[in-house]
Amino acid sequence: MKRIVADTNLVAHCGLYCGACGRYLKDKCPGCHGNEMASWCKVRACCIEHGYATCADCEDHNDPTQCRKFYNIFSRLMGVVFRSNRPACIALIRDVGVEDFAKQMASNKAQSLPR
Repeated sequence: MKRIVADTNLVAHCGLYCGACGRYLKDKCPGCHGNEMASWCKVRACCIEHGYATCADCEDHNDPTQCRKFYNIFSRLMGVVFRSNRPACIALIRDVGVEDFAKQMASNKAQSLPR
């Protein structure tokens, strides 16, 4: 099993930290940026189309909850089920930058900020 380390390449487009995900740590997923099979993810597709590392780079929506791709019924339901707060992750990335975000998430061994 992999160790949790701070790596900006493991910050998903939506703000989750793949570096602390069980599937990534068990080599069952390459993480968001390397997951070519995640073509279903509208957030990933949008970020790739616009050249964004994460939704924090988006200038169209200051608040990610205003974006239909980012904040739809499915993502809200998954946030409740997994107790994740992707909007807070995007806000933190905007505040401290992706590098410090990755460091913080790795040191906390967290995939997301809690709800």
